Amino acid sequence: MSQDPEQLRRIIEGALLAAGRPLDLRQLQQLFDPLHQPDADRLRAALDAIAEGSAGHAWELRHTASGYRLQVRAEFAPWVSRLWEEKPRRYSRALLETLALIAYRQPVTRGDIEAVRGVAVSSETIRTLLEREWIRVVGHRDVPGRPALYATTRQFLDYFNLSSLDQLPPLGELRELDFSEGLELTPGGSAQASEPEEAPAAPSTAP
Repeated sequence: MSQDPEQLRRIIEGALLAAGRPLDLRQLQQLFDPLHQPDADRLRAALDAIAEGSAGHAWELRHTASGYRLQVRAEFAPWVSRLWEEKPRRYSRALLETLALIAYRQPVTRGDIEAVRGVAVSSETIRTLLEREWIRVVGHRDVPGRPALYATTRQFLDYFNLSSLDQLPPLGELRELDFSEGLELTPGGSAQASEPEEAPAAPSTAP
């Protein structure tokens, strides 16, 4: 049978809590009997109600490239992260700048990145970004050597709470961040300065 708006909201909220990953509208529809599946408009209305209801709570509803998810607000990350023994991974300035260049100028080659940064891009930096599945090879440039072309992935958008590349912050905002030290990044894109250390990556300054 058809659900009233409040029941629909609670069902979706429960599913998002249980899933532990983003769910898109199609996946949310599949929670219901085929004869009584809510349409996209009803689902969006329920999601809007969940978002409005999160005001004043430590959690929030976010729309990413893979769908909708419930997560702890970034300002509570310093406390919540203590539930896990493993500390947030640190990301070097070089890694952050490399990822930012790929995000804003994709598709780009390693040579393109080196031309902008003025220094060589280490193989470890590229390997780390590929292992995190934040970038991928989308082709090869038709020049001698056929260098790989890199672009960002859906996982990159999900990690930084973006539903599309159009939501990337203006370059001016990124330049205001201090990348003289490494950054610790937690899911949701929150960042804290830490002792510099060569390791994996996340967005940062694009020249």
